[in-house]
Amino acid sequence: MRNQLNKNLLLSLFSLLLLAACATSPTGRTQLEFFPSNQMAQMGETAYRQIKQETPVSQDPAINRYVRCVAEAVTAAAPPPQSGGQWKVTVFKADQPNAFALPGGYIGIHTGLLSVAENADQLAAVIGHEIGHVTAQHGNARLSTQYATQAGLQLVQTLAGTPNSATGQQLMALLGLGTQVGIILPFSRAQESEADILGLRYMARAGFDPRQSIQLWKNMMQTGGPQPLEFLSTHPADQSRIRHLEQDLPEALDLYQQARDQGQRPECKLETRQ
Repeated sequence: MRNQLNKNLLLSLFSLLLLAACATSPTGRTQLEFFPSNQMAQMGETAYRQIKQETPVSQDPAINRYVRCVAEAVTAAAPPPQSGGQWKVTVFKADQPNAFALPGGYIGIHTGLLSVAENADQLAAVIGHEIGHVTAQHGNARLSTQYATQAGLQLVQTLAGTPNSATGQQLMALLGLGTQVGIILPFSRAQESEADILGLRYMARAGFDPRQSIQLWKNMMQTGGPQPLEFLSTHPADQSRIRHLEQDLPEALDLYQQARDQGQRPECKLETRQ
């Protein structure tokens, strides 16, 4: 009887925790957010400092001016970081075509990205996408989902009552696989798609042509290697990503035209050396 009461109490507490942590993303998705913004910002700062220790910062003045020009225009059209303060941009000297944004407002751009993002509009698409991850609290949601998943697995293990038996171990292995493929990865793909939508809006409001976001991913397809099956990937396949961007393009074009009519015409150009 006592064991049954303990199990019921665990289930009730776990259910209450999930209900309390439920939040709504900017596009209306429901997600878990266990952690306060200031704690997420501290995590972002810690990660940013580690990246700066491991990756050299670009000292090229022309590249820095260009990236900052694009980033400042996009961030002006996006919400500020949830923790307050301003967005901070750093250009890293790295060949990988990569970029990131972290809670707390840290944006990092690899110089290698400029070989794929061929113009300011395409660079704005990348920056808008990465900012979208932060404004939608995706880092919080990922951590919270991982926390809830582990807590859920431990709860199931307790309820199974035979954690050390062969049957119990098999059950845990199956639940672990099912949780990994059925929950964590699809959530990540949903977050990537949401960041695409938000990024499209931010770049359009800043006066960058949202049609260039599609060309950007076509460029990515040409430079990227073989991709894993979309079902087992945390990112949508490029073709799926392009299809979703095309679906949201009409709304983004309206925002783009409104921004242009209001004088939002960013002039960001990478100066070439003679």
